Amino acid sequence: MKKKFILVTLTLFIFSILFAGCTTTNQSKDASWDDIKQKGQFVVGLDDSFPPMGFKDDKGQIVGFDIDLAKEAAKRMGVKVVFKPVQWDGVLLSLKNKDIDVIWNGLTITDKRKQQIAFSKPYLQNKQIIVVKNDSTIKNKKDLAQKKVGLQLGSSSETALKADNTTLKSLKEVKKYSDNTEALMDLKDGRVDAVVADEVVARYYINKTKGVYKVLNDDFKKEEYGVGIRKTDISFKEKLDKALDDMKKDGTVNKISQKWFGESVTEK
Repeated sequence: MKKKFILVTLTLFIFSILFAGCTTTNQSKDASWDDIKQKGQFVVGLDDSFPPMGFKDDKGQIVGFDIDLAKEAAKRMGVKVVFKPVQWDGVLLSLKNKDIDVIWNGLTITDKRKQQIAFSKPYLQNKQIIVVKNDSTIKNKKDLAQKKVGLQLGSSSETALKADNTTLKSLKEVKKYSDNTEALMDLKDGRVDAVVADEVVARYYINKTKGVYKVLNDDFKKEEYGVGIRKTDISFKEKLDKALDDMKKDGTVNKISQKWFGESVTEK
């Protein structure tokens, strides 16, 4: 009986240690916001050559849609924000290694990425749009039959067009460019009849050259952007989500969207 009592006591002791360990682990997961407050800032990792989301202006300052959002969110959270350019192909590793606190740079929410990181609530809707000249008679996808269409090589636009086999087969030619700017210039000069491009990128350039282009109602694949966060940073994510929610409700996000795109492309 005494041995049984000792065995039960020992078992309870071991479970208490394990439980305490789990509690400590859970508490450490929730300490992320306290850590940010103590530092007084959070670090945003980004590709600083991705207009209009984040890029260097003529003075070498990092500006953009996501930059304005991050600055406003940090202000409302009572901390500062630091922008740190990183190699984009290693950005998830930079987040995991805590070289940065978030990825805020037109990051598409995907199931594959969700396996590795957490995301804020979606703040922007993106899709592959069809751009034509203002005086074009093309009104929809069907009107693209036997037309020349331009897009950026290796882009989401190329993937989206390939996925729409009916439209792809109807085209006369698909012309591929190194970037969207080059494609839109050829559209302006009449070398292609339409361009398929990321909405956030295309609307930025369209807004800078008003009266030259128009966007069709038809589009291709839709996607959402979110802020990438470590899965363990639960309390920090909650604070960031609240700041973004408040910015949406009071019209701040829409105002920033109007500044960069000439219209709202944000999540409602």
